[in-house]
Amino acid sequence: MAEGIRLNKALADAGVCSRRRADELVFAGRVRINGTPAESPGQRVLPGDTVSLDGRVIRLKEESAVPCWLMLNKPVRIVSTASDPEGRETVIDLVPEPWRQRRLFPVGRLDFFSEGLILLTDDGELAHRLTHPRWHLSKVYHVLVRPERGEASVSAALSLMRRGMILSEGDRLAPVDVRVLPSSSSRGLLLEMVLHQGLNRQIRRMCRDVEFTVLRLKRVKEGPLELGSLPPGRVRELSAEEVSALRRAVGLESATTCSDARKREKRA
Repeated sequence: MAEGIRLNKALADAGVCSRRRADELVFAGRVRINGTPAESPGQRVLPGDTVSLDGRVIRLKEESAVPCWLMLNKPVRIVSTASDPEGRETVIDLVPEPWRQRRLFPVGRLDFFSEGLILLTDDGELAHRLTHPRWHLSKVYHVLVRPERGEASVSAALSLMRRGMILSEGDRLAPVDVRVLPSSSSRGLLLEMVLHQGLNRQIRRMCRDVEFTVLRLKRVKEGPLELGSLPPGRVRELSAEEVSALRRAVGLESATTCSDARKREKRA
């Protein structure tokens, strides 16, 4: 395009990070265009421009490139970022061929000791929608807890969650759909919790305030997507139907998947 594209979108489309994170990098003075510090996340990147982050040149995505969407069943003790300064294993380290060569990044986060469904993509537009409060999709978690004040405290704690809590830090929470699930575990109580907002470490902070000790926390669904039987540590590509459903859920049109593109290349 003669008028170029916004810098934050160019960074996101290149698989560097989400658009929101790109804003932060630009404001921190870490991004340059043709050797000059970027003025704002909305600065336009023109064909032939050189964009660098911390001195490293970024290979910008060509307009014709087809995005990829992957689902990972994140195990515990895996960092849900593209890289980790402490050298810990990240979700990107679990991506196998043929996707390893793509500049993928995680959409949102699961904390170090949480597990389950997390999306990986190089589609900056979709990632931006999925992480923006306006388009926040409900997420379903299975949470094994131990009520420290005994089973008699459970009913009142769940009622508080359903009404909407105010955390000890002062954050006001939207009501959470929560119910007790059948479980063979003798360690604690298995809860299904449906969150409609994206507050950092929300479930763990809620449980802390009602004196539930979290023994296991697993995300099993995000919007129209379900984790299903995907084994821990394994990755699969989203189907065309799943991609379409996900994009519709955040107000975008359907799109071609990278597997579709590979099939067309083989036929050609």
